[in-house]
Amino acid sequence: MESSRITVFPPGYIQRRALSSSKFFNNGDSSVLPVLIVGAGPVGLVLSILLTKLGIKCAVLEKNKNFSNHPQAHFINNRSMEVFHKLDGLAEEIQRYQPPVELWRKFIYCTSLSGSVLGSVDHMKPQDFEQVVSPVSVAHFSQYKLMRLLLKQLENLNFQVRASEELEGLNHGIPREREILMGHECVSIDANNDYVTVTASFFKNGEYIKRNIRCNILVGTDGAGSTVRKLAGIEMKGESDLQNLVSVHFLSRDLGQYLLNKTPGMLFFIFNTEAIGVLVAHDLKEGEFVFQIPFYPPQQNVHDFSHKMCEELIFKLVGRELEDLDVIDIKPWVMHAEVAEKFLCCDNRIVLAGDAAHRFPPAGGFGMNTGIQDSHNLAWKIASVVKGIAPFSILNTYETERRPVAIFNTELSIQNFKAAVAVPAALGLDPNIANLVHRAINEGVGAVLPSGLQRAILDGIFSIGRAQLSESLLNEENPIGSLRLAKLRQIFNEGKTLQLQFPAEDLGFRYLEGALVPDHDSVTSTLEAPTGRRRDYIPTADPGCRLPHMNVRVFSNSSSKIISTLDLISVDKVEFLLITAPIESSYCLARAALKVAEEFKVFIRVCMLWSGDNFKGIEVGSKASLEPWENYIDVLEVKKSATSLSWWEICKMTNRGAILVRPDEHIAWRVKSGVVEDPINEMRRVFSAVLCLK
Repeated sequence: MESSRITVFPPGYIQRRALSSSKFFNNGDSSVLPVLIVGAGPVGLVLSILLTKLGIKCAVLEKNKNFSNHPQAHFINNRSMEVFHKLDGLAEEIQRYQPPVELWRKFIYCTSLSGSVLGSVDHMKPQDFEQVVSPVSVAHFSQYKLMRLLLKQLENLNFQVRASEELEGLNHGIPREREILMGHECVSIDANNDYVTVTASFFKNGEYIKRNIRCNILVGTDGAGSTVRKLAGIEMKGESDLQNLVSVHFLSRDLGQYLLNKTPGMLFFIFNTEAIGVLVAHDLKEGEFVFQIPFYPPQQNVHDFSHKMCEELIFKLVGRELEDLDVIDIKPWVMHAEVAEKFLCCDNRIVLAGDAAHRFPPAGGFGMNTGIQDSHNLAWKIASVVKGIAPFSILNTYETERRPVAIFNTELSIQNFKAAVAVPAALGLDPNIANLVHRAINEGVGAVLPSGLQRAILDGIFSIGRAQLSESLLNEENPIGSLRLAKLRQIFNEGKTLQLQFPAEDLGFRYLEGALVPDHDSVTSTLEAPTGRRRDYIPTADPGCRLPHMNVRVFSNSSSKIISTLDLISVDKVEFLLITAPIESSYCLARAALKVAEEFKVFIRVCMLWSGDNFKGIEVGSKASLEPWENYIDVLEVKKSATSLSWWEICKMTNRGAILVRPDEHIAWRVKSGVVEDPINEMRRVFSAVLCLK
């Protein structure tokens, strides 16, 4: 057993050898794990759940010895909730435990939490609760609470969380599947013809011990500072170091109860002469909060933010002292807007997902959500490779599909972040100017001054800036203050503040190329350039889009329950879904699809979607038309009202059309009004394209 201290390797350390001529997987070699995930955050845990449900052996490495209780991300968007909806009711569990929506639907702008309110924005609209476009709604749920629920799901899947101290007697080269190994840091990677060897370092009995782990696919989900990305030598592209902040996690039931009675909300933007910051109310009833406070290194140092200093800052932002204030922890972080130049390397054996592949400003909550959707896109493709359904080249489509989404979401986050700046700028306190002043001190004449003098100058300039927020200036009687307050009202009235929801981008993102068959009749092409303003989602069945939601009634011998069209797709196997109407030409297509699926050794389920016009026929169903195949389901569309659009109208198609849906609920292929060519040949063409088969 080799022992040493953790070695720091330069970027690009991975030893690369010729991989293209080798087999991607080693048949029968039990010492090689099919998938190793580095990073046990939400993205890594969701991926491990999805892979395990699909029957793929995997394990997870996590460099931290314990899971963090810092709240971190907290907004779960609609598409992520749909993914969770399919994971044994995880979405419903989140909705059950989250704070009531009335307590977090607003953003509040104020001079202090006990002072005057400058404005408020309600981010929820009636349609957000009506479940017309989705079976679930968005949620406000702290990341560490989400982690607990994910770990509970993994426990139900027989995963074990193991600390390095528990590894006595284990073969250090062969991790068991369904393990989460805590305190294991990835320090080097070696990719060869047959597998990837990950060297992990862990601390035990007073020394660092190295352990080599072999896997077929390595997935880096290890966050914004990803070690896997750095070892792979993959660069980030975009804007780095946009802002340094300190995140202060604290508890105060006193403050929670006060805000419950006065102005409940999710975010509180506080501007006064003594301090500026953003309060995230993670749970008002429990009194759990995080303050985000900007700081400016090197003149300001994170060590300056002692517990006592943070308590004083909190009192200034609250506007009064809190007797039960308990500062839990203080963490610095840096805001970036960057996307990895590539998501794959070493002939697709090494993959990046989540913050390892992209890091956004937190405006709009796209970071964790985009990562969860990365895992959703990736899981069925990895499973297809491991099971021999598709060649490993299908993993190229992961980058082809997800990288443009990451680039788009980066720009959207930047636009939304700029909207957040509009309010302080209207008050005469433009953060852009503060950053320019800070840069001038660091890079201009101020750089030659002693550090103490630099800090004094910076503090003095910021004090002058905060003076713009004094009550003597910021009031209707003062001409300057009156103009600024009028500008502020205009910003609120025109909805030009920081937004919480982006339904069009959340549910309406589309893959233009990848594991799909594009068509030439698409209504949409790509999303308009982001503006940072809310746009509502319009359902479409174009290839690459997420399958539209509609409630349908399932008819079988045992039940007649109502589910979403999204529920028709399995999470327990790599299975495609063909949706069509119960007419003869469509039955012909369905039989062809079932036959070709057998040839390609892939599962497919046929959904015959009946309308009210042919409701009586559903009593007989599709058995006679589809025998001897049994993997089909008859469902009846459930319209909200008599005037609601039918399924085919929602999809902007006729009932002679058909839709093929991938295991990740995105549309792989569709035909609007019947297959003209030989359906057998057409389905062979479709599956060859979607599975990247020559």
